[in-house]
Amino acid sequence: MATPIDLHEVTEREREAQFRTPLRVKVCNSTSCASAGSGAVLQAVRELAEGEFGNTVAVSQTGCMGLCSGGPLMRVEQRGGGQHDYHIVTPISAERIVRNHADHGTPTAEHLLDTSMPFFARQQRIVLANGGVIDPDRVESYVAHGGYAALAKALTSMTPDEVLDQVRLSRIRGRGGAGYPTANKWALLAAAPGPVKYVVANGDEGDPGAFMDRTIMEDDPHRLLEGIALAAYATGAHRAYIYVRAEYPRAVERLDRAIKVARRNRLLGRRILETDFDLDIEIRIGAGAFVCGEETALLASIEGRRGTPKLRPPYPTERGLFGAPTMINNVETLANIASIVANGGDWFASIGTEGSTGTKVFALAGDIVNTGLIEVPMGTTLRDIVEEIGGGIADGHTFKAAQTGGPSGGCIPARYLDTAVDYDSLRALGSIMGSGGLIVMDDRKRMPDVAKYFMEFSRDESCGKCVPCRTGTVQMHHLLDKIASGNGGRRDLRDLEHLCAVVRDTSLCGLGQTAPNPVLSTLQYFRAEYDALIGATEVSDA
Repeated sequence: MATPIDLHEVTEREREAQFRTPLRVKVCNSTSCASAGSGAVLQAVRELAEGEFGNTVAVSQTGCMGLCSGGPLMRVEQRGGGQHDYHIVTPISAERIVRNHADHGTPTAEHLLDTSMPFFARQQRIVLANGGVIDPDRVESYVAHGGYAALAKALTSMTPDEVLDQVRLSRIRGRGGAGYPTANKWALLAAAPGPVKYVVANGDEGDPGAFMDRTIMEDDPHRLLEGIALAAYATGAHRAYIYVRAEYPRAVERLDRAIKVARRNRLLGRRILETDFDLDIEIRIGAGAFVCGEETALLASIEGRRGTPKLRPPYPTERGLFGAPTMINNVETLANIASIVANGGDWFASIGTEGSTGTKVFALAGDIVNTGLIEVPMGTTLRDIVEEIGGGIADGHTFKAAQTGGPSGGCIPARYLDTAVDYDSLRALGSIMGSGGLIVMDDRKRMPDVAKYFMEFSRDESCGKCVPCRTGTVQMHHLLDKIASGNGGRRDLRDLEHLCAVVRDTSLCGLGQTAPNPVLSTLQYFRAEYDALIGATEVSDA
């Protein structure tokens, strides 16, 4: 049997190594930065360090630093605590920056990133705390920054009920979209009878423009593994699955490597950290069907069946995977658990709002200056996110709407910019939190076209099992296309509104039930645009 990792020894060894090295260069090699050329930057800096500076410069890759629009990003840390970040780095400029730091101990003005800007200063990172800090391929790097300490604490000094109590105190709600209280779901699994129980991490992130879960799985895989282990310990499960969509090959590769490393170090498998707790985790790869984000469809896919939803009850915590009690948590939800156990549920509950505690990760995209991955306390206003963190609307245009919640969410107009971003406030406006996609649109966007785009997505992703969703989304898209092209009439608009209500109220699962949301919200807040298109048609008909 493998020797368990000594967390304290690894931490001390890593810190000593950092102290010995005068200069540490960290290159963001997340998918976003990699697409901008960070692989070439990393290679150039490594070759420079090995050939010219020897042991005086240590080079490593890191996960996402957040500002994806500024990629490739690079961080230079000097012994003693000095740190400087750089953006839009090229292999040539990276070499120049490293030489300047190594030879003169001074930053380079070219490409220097102002980390006091609101994009960084207004964030509070819990889930994304290791972005730009650790090497995702080295468990030692994760351990040196507090990794697996919460699991060790739980297994050696806490009962499963005490771990569950901390989650209950935190009042964390599921980050997958519905916002169901996490502790309630855990308690149901803990109370379920029988020797076999499962924990499932839902990494089937399908919203257009969303990449929060992908980044966690790619850039901090051990954080997810630790969260799953804590969930399993608290609920009496000894087997877990991570469900990842096939479009995330890097996430699958990183998670697979992390699981193997965790097993070798007795962080997974039998007698974890020399305790009586056993747990193994497997990866299951989905074919990329959006409907498999729905929990019953996801479970069917893991079992090798067609991924379609089924009626509940029974709920998965009663009868789930392979007929056994099963708990499904979103990746971001599980990525919060280690911090909750380490710092206490009350600490987490002190962040955010009364009804929406903690932080939320958003993929900030669209017509905005700073695009990327952000993490802010729940209750941060939409205005702060758009104008401060996001840097405002790009190219001198004005804000028109923000789409939250992806195809299941709604479009929020400018008059609600001061709305607090939390579960209840967004729902009151006809939108949802969703998994965390946040698309900003400027004054050039036509809202009927936006509604048509999201309806096309829902139409294509419908599994076809129930008639309202299968045929309703097709007909709603047809009507939207007719109206947006200027060929619709008042009857088409009435039919569209009627169909929205029917599909919402009669569909089998959340895909169909929420598919009308972009249409309903644009009809509510941008009705004049629909009326103008129809008015033009009726004038021409006359």
